[in-house]
Amino acid sequence: MKTLLGRRARVLAATTATAGLVLVAGCSSSDGGGGKKTAAGGVEVVQGGQLTTCTHLPYPPFQSEIDGKVQGLDVSLIDLVAKNLKVKQTIVDTPFENFKTGAFLNSGRCDLAAAGMTITPERKKNVDFSDPYFDATQAVLVDKKSGVTSLADVKAKGKKLGAQAQTTGEDYAKSKGYDPVSFESSDAVLNGLRTGQVQAVIIDYPVVQGWLKDKANAGAFQVVDNLNTGEQYGFTVKKGNTKLLAAINKALADAKADGTYKKLYEQWIGPYTPSAATASPSAS
Repeated sequence: MKTLLGRRARVLAATTATAGLVLVAGCSSSDGGGGKKTAAGGVEVVQGGQLTTCTHLPYPPFQSEIDGKVQGLDVSLIDLVAKNLKVKQTIVDTPFENFKTGAFLNSGRCDLAAAGMTITPERKKNVDFSDPYFDATQAVLVDKKSGVTSLADVKAKGKKLGAQAQTTGEDYAKSKGYDPVSFESSDAVLNGLRTGQVQAVIIDYPVVQGWLKDKANAGAFQVVDNLNTGEQYGFTVKKGNTKLLAAINKALADAKADGTYKKLYEQWIGPYTPSAATASPSAS
């Protein structure tokens, strides 16, 4: 994603089938003097009664505004964490660069980040990742009129390739010798394809799945390559925040064990893929 450093952070209400309006007080405790606030299990939170999540909108089906509320797979999973901590989730929309540097976690703006973010060694230098919660692949989506039938075709036929800036999709394109046109968000990438700014894009396959559900999109665009790059998504916390990290991992493990994860996966992504629930824990 192209970082917008001047973008004002927005606090947004997050609602799913398992959570109501988020701004609820009295669910956690503090020292009464403006010091550290805690949730159930002694987990420290930046705002009393809240689990504050940094994200970058839009990124459907993981998080996007639907009917004025932020919803998606990431939102639903973090709602489970918040429920266990006896607080409510609040979402803050921030520039994507924060997720790579951990800036808003370090400054105390947010408790965690949830942004469909791939676990990478470079990012792990700045933040601590949860266990993986989603196995992701990259799709090459093209305009059917472009004559492009593969990623290699993009270069061979002199077509323009687009990608979301600061993402692993962009990194992959560059590693293969492409100079992709950078777009701020997944929506901007797809709009660039739709309007002819580029003739092909590399983007996370789950995003494409949702986009192609629209008949008009499916009629004009198609996936010609699915790149298995071995990517896994994880949630992040400030380095050393072991209690919150443990709470996130417990909620994920419980959801996978009791069928909640499968239900949410089918709600937001599509037909359930068992491998998504059996991803090996990330190295600490």
